[in-house]
Amino acid sequence: MMSINATLLGQIVAVLMIVMAVAGYYLGKRKTQTPVLTTVIAIVSSLIPPLALLFLMALVLKNDVNVQAGNV
Repeated sequence: MMSINATLLGQIVAVLMIVMAVAGYYLGKRKTQTPVLTTVIAIVSSLIPPLALLFLMALVLKNDVNVQAGNV
């Protein structure tokens, strides 16, 4: 049986946190009014990978925020 080393698990979680931070900020900027808060929630949710996937799915399915005419 294969066992997972604690160091390897920590590295996987660290990489997942970075990926979720980037994806959370990118999607948060397009889909919400508060991209920094969305990024923080994405990082925290990355500690539980199924929750992180659900969070990303919710962001992807959310409609984009309306861009104001002055902010081109």
